[in-house]
Amino acid sequence: MKPVTKNRFSGLGLVVLAAALAAAPAHAQDKKLVLRVADSFPQGHYLSRYATKYWMETVSATTKGAVEFEHYPAEQLGKAKDLLALTLSGVTDVGYVGTSYVSDKMPLSAVAQLPGSFATACEGTLAYWKLAKDGILAQKEFAPNGVRLLFTVVLPPYQVGTTKQKIEGLKSLEGLKIRSTGGALDAVVRKLKAVPVQISAPEIYEAMSRGTVDGGVLPFSSLFPYELHKLLKYSTIGENLGSFVANYVISEARWKKLPENVRKAMEDAGEAATKRTCALVDKDQDTDIEKLRQGGMTLVKLPATEHAALAALMASVGQEWAETLDKRGKSGTEVLKAFNNALK
Repeated sequence: MKPVTKNRFSGLGLVVLAAALAAAPAHAQDKKLVLRVADSFPQGHYLSRYATKYWMETVSATTKGAVEFEHYPAEQLGKAKDLLALTLSGVTDVGYVGTSYVSDKMPLSAVAQLPGSFATACEGTLAYWKLAKDGILAQKEFAPNGVRLLFTVVLPPYQVGTTKQKIEGLKSLEGLKIRSTGGALDAVVRKLKAVPVQISAPEIYEAMSRGTVDGGVLPFSSLFPYELHKLLKYSTIGENLGSFVANYVISEARWKKLPENVRKAMEDAGEAATKRTCALVDKDQDTDIEKLRQGGMTLVKLPATEHAALAALMASVGQEWAETLDKRGKSGTEVLKAFNNALK
């Protein structure tokens, strides 16, 4: 059976629903195991199609229908920044965690969001997956937070786009208010001598349309789902300004209650979904770029001197990030070294 996607709830109804879901056992009257999956992506988002729905359908098929899912997209069960807490509390069984939105709890995962580290989504995804599934990030980031990674994707290198300001070089970006996801991307924006403004993806359109921000650091693939291609007029192309890690997790407490065959099905489907998603995202890159050009966006390839200057600025972000975490006792340098080794 295909996963059921629930409609949006509102007001008091959502509060009552959340309380009921947290208290209710996750099974249907016919004894089938019904698990809730929650995220912040709008209906039809490419990550929902490529990863989430694929993973749910694969698990259901592998278990011969013994496991079914209820999918709550578009922040129906809570804001993006709250989904880690909602997963731990049991409001949802599986939750999407954009690690930048919980950088206070998962700062080390920003290693896969540093600029200049990798050229494709799959390069970044597979290196991060190695560390987060069974490596140093599993031990130092996921375990302390009480969650287990099920599947992930690291997006292609980010570009900087603007709504009104023509991009003619690095100087033209100075002083602009640029949307960031927080964490390492804040440092990237500051290197551009711009002002980082932390905004979650579902809120970007409103912020740009109102002029709260002048642009954003984003991948081309994320412009269409949030209709940002209608607002951004200019963007760099061919630069490497960092990335974003999108994880789906389950609490360790919930995981331990699942039958062994269900855990095995989830792990196998997670491996497949992770590799499949990054490959599809990379495949879409050229198509997305052409669609943006045809839609009237001006894609700016910086002159060689500007490109080199920007690369030099970005080269220092990783080490500064690691040293900052080291001072907080967070093993930044160790994780950065492990991630660079995983990229080889």
